Amino acid sequence: MSAFVQALVSGIAIGCVYGLVALGFVLIYKATEVVSFAQGELMMVGGFLTLTFMSYVGLSYWIAVPLSFVAAAALGALINHTVLRRMIGQPAFTIVLATFAVGILMRAVATMIPGWGTDTHGLETPFYGKLVNLGTAVVSADSIAVIVFTVVLVAALFAFFRYTRVGVALQAVSQNQIAAGYLGIPINGMFSLIWALAAGVAAVAGTLLAPIAFVHSNVGFIGLKAFPAAVLGGFGSIPGALVGGLVIGIVEEFSGLYLPEGFKSVSAYVVLLVVLMVRPQGLFGVSLRDRV
Repeated sequence: MSAFVQALVSGIAIGCVYGLVALGFVLIYKATEVVSFAQGELMMVGGFLTLTFMSYVGLSYWIAVPLSFVAAAALGALINHTVLRRMIGQPAFTIVLATFAVGILMRAVATMIPGWGTDTHGLETPFYGKLVNLGTAVVSADSIAVIVFTVVLVAALFAFFRYTRVGVALQAVSQNQIAAGYLGIPINGMFSLIWALAAGVAAVAGTLLAPIAFVHSNVGFIGLKAFPAAVLGGFGSIPGALVGGLVIGIVEEFSGLYLPEGFKSVSAYVVLLVVLMVRPQGLFGVSLRDRV
């Protein structure tokens, strides 16, 4: 039972990280109908930014995390303004390849930055090395912190989209760009904002992942596990992205605990295939049919 509880908490924690990165996939897709495969590298940049603010600037963890969110958000808006906006009207596959290229470029640049490079870095959070007793089980305080941070961030995003004028405008753009434009909503500005939000959320995910998987230039590949999470939940569904991330994280942890070695690395894709065979639109997706 102790091992079960530890695996469950660890699975929920890593699933929260997957869910946050998957949320970035979904936010960008709902607003722009573009699948961005640069999310993993934005997560990597977020971890490095927090490391830089803490280790080289000397800021506390509680200041470094919001600054990483802001800096990554600015980078996301810059990517949209300099790359994606200039490709409006191009085939969707071309734009997807452009996001791949942006991700590869960010990873290459990260390896050339002094203090980042190709080394693996540790990030000591205020919860580092601390343990929490859950009955007979002892779990890492970092895992509990990841879950709490995710709940707070998701609640903040919910309030933003529900109760602010900008959030409502973003919802309008995601539902119907033409109608939103006729109502006077600046579509290009909303696109930059949604890229900024997705990048900021990915940066927080990278910071939360750092105590579990450390900070290094290839951590973006872990972020690719978030894509199956987004598809599993129903691509385009924000709650689905979070639930999909939790499912993937929990399945991975239990696969590593109870199944032979090697199953953990493929379990996410096995679950994805099984769900899509039963429900092709994903867990929370809506099946649309055209009447002819």
